[in-house]
Amino acid sequence: MLMTKLSVSIPRGLQARNTAIFVSKACTFTSDVIISKNGISMDGKKIMKVMDLHVQGGDEITLVVSGDDEKIAIDTLRKFLLEQ
Repeated sequence: MLMTKLSVSIPRGLQARNTAIFVSKACTFTSDVIISKNGISMDGKKIMKVMDLHVQGGDEITLVVSGDDEKIAIDTLRKFLLEQ
């Protein structure tokens, strides 16, 4: 299991389009992906669950990835959230 805390750099956060891209990327991996904000955790592979977190640009989130391809998964998702 790998975990990272980060501040989302996407200016508009995870609104519909960016959430769809995030979930699409998360679903390419076999690892479980959990995204948390303010103590609330959601399945990072479910678009409506991620949207329920209302992640805005500058929000601090925690990303937890666990599974066979966890290293590449967390690196890919972290890069997306930080470099958009």
